[in-house]
Amino acid sequence: MKENGRIESIRKYPSPNPNVELDEIVYWSDGLRVKGLLARPIEKGIYEAMLYLRGGLQSVGMVRPARIAQFASNGFIVFAPYYRGNRGGEGRDEFGGDDRLDALHGIEVLKAMSGVDSVHLFGFSRGGLMALWTAILSKDIRSVVTWSGVSDLSELYQERVDLRRTLKRLIGGSPSKLPEIYAERSPIFEVDRIQAPVLIIHGTKDENVSIEQSYRLERALKEAGKDVETWYQADLAHHYPPHINRETVKAICKWMKDKGKTSTGNRF
Repeated sequence: MKENGRIESIRKYPSPNPNVELDEIVYWSDGLRVKGLLARPIEKGIYEAMLYLRGGLQSVGMVRPARIAQFASNGFIVFAPYYRGNRGGEGRDEFGGDDRLDALHGIEVLKAMSGVDSVHLFGFSRGGLMALWTAILSKDIRSVVTWSGVSDLSELYQERVDLRRTLKRLIGGSPSKLPEIYAERSPIFEVDRIQAPVLIIHGTKDENVSIEQSYRLERALKEAGKDVETWYQADLAHHYPPHINRETVKAICKWMKDKGKTSTGNRF
């Protein structure tokens, strides 16, 4: 089996931003070739690194070049795994199953391409679940941001009637039949293992992922004595309006850099 995180190939990818260069990377994860997109500022400098963990499933919520270029333009080298089974990658996207390893091994890709030894994590929606698991499984984390994020898969099953058939297909049944598997995929029950500071962002009118998931995550982190901050936005839904979105991205990047300065983890 190839070494996890080993880069198989790199090819240039069209960039929507003249100040950011993009590359599509094929890397090894758990014996599979998985793909992801890397964004780097063109201007030479010393940049921190961010693992961007997308939301959605399969083609829905796929990594958008403009989105990761937006973060890169705020002073980060960004790597966004597509997750296994997507865009020609091997394997099957499992929504928080073994595909969690694609995020974990994506850290090694990011280290190799940025020269750092610890990274920031950003996850949106389903990516929030992936970011939390990555912070649970790795100690090389400087900070974690979960935006409109999933923390409990059984709660998502209850909230989203339209996703129930998909979740039953991916997991093998409903939470009532397979409670232990849903619990195993839900990071909220393991947050005591997270060592990095966590920022939770959520809109109160989110109908895709209930803000109750973030409220429960906040309580679990505080009960475990973790460093947690919340940015709850009144009357905002799953996707913020463009101008608020841009302001929030800038604020996230500043928060990450500030936390990076005070991180007790590895430094570069």
